[in-house]
Amino acid sequence: MHTQPIDILRHRINQRTPNLLDTPPDAAVAAVLCPSDGDVQLLYIERMRAEGDPWSGHIAFPGGRVEPDDRSLRETAERETREEIDLHLSDEHYVGRLDDLKGTSLPVQVAAFVYALGDRTELAPNGEVHRAFWHPLSTLCDPERQRMHVAQHRGASRPMPAIDVLGPNNPLLWGITYRFTAQLTHLLGHPLPIHPRAEGAHQ
Repeated sequence: MHTQPIDILRHRINQRTPNLLDTPPDAAVAAVLCPSDGDVQLLYIERMRAEGDPWSGHIAFPGGRVEPDDRSLRETAERETREEIDLHLSDEHYVGRLDDLKGTSLPVQVAAFVYALGDRTELAPNGEVHRAFWHPLSTLCDPERQRMHVAQHRGASRPMPAIDVLGPNNPLLWGITYRFTAQLTHLLGHPLPIHPRAEGAHQ
């Protein structure tokens, strides 16, 4: 009997100790996976466009800022996922924690918690989310999907590796979400291909 990808991920993520930041992150996200015919699908959201929102229109994992009543970072990720897309995550879905990440353009520190569902479920995006969608791992790792995103910050341009997940005239997957995705694909045994122009680019 073949070992399923999510079983492999569960084993590998629990055989390692995540790298945590010296100061607690101020935001947390949920990386949710679901098996699909020998592949794995990852859940993403596209945020609504809103003036003044630094993540306006971005592709991301569901999640957000820590609130004073949150008892833990994991609770933040689960609460935000419930509020944003009406997906209720619990202990039975929990797989483990990825390495914490710091933003490069914005002063944000983020924790990511991994969850696995048995089947895809109906999602109900709230007013902060334009759409929620599942995307197969095999397509994320397609070399033809690798792109470059040029981020603008304080008048400077910075090229960053990205993935075209939604096709032309749609936002790219880049930044912290790309870096968390890269951690997941690596743990699943499928490192993301690097776009030739991305070599040496700082994420």
